[in-house]
Amino acid sequence: MLKILKLLKSNKIIKNYAILDSKKGKDFYYLKIEAKLIDDSTLFIRTYVSVTSYLYSYHWQDKTGQLKIRWDNAPHHQNLKTFPHHKRTPKIEESEEIRLEDILKRIEDKLNFTKP
Repeated sequence: MLKILKLLKSNKIIKNYAILDSKKGKDFYYLKIEAKLIDDSTLFIRTYVSVTSYLYSYHWQDKTGQLKIRWDNAPHHQNLKTFPHHKRTPKIEESEEIRLEDILKRIEDKLNFTKP
């Protein structure tokens, strides 16, 4: 959990963020976060990590609330080769398992903030 918060604090595309929900137990944690990005878009982050599970949803939307892309591993779309991992662009597409650091890098690349 601290790794995620540290990542958000140190990333140059994150303007600010708010923890909407947080739960922690002996062998798990759950976080729900709303992060505002420097282009005024929003990244909603939901992650549940335990000894046996990693559930995630990373929902990126523009400043008007329109979906840009969402990655998640909710167990639907069983027809995909990468089940349960998928993304919505808004069409449903295959996607490998993904972590927040990968999401931030992809968004950063799309925003062209890695170029001098």
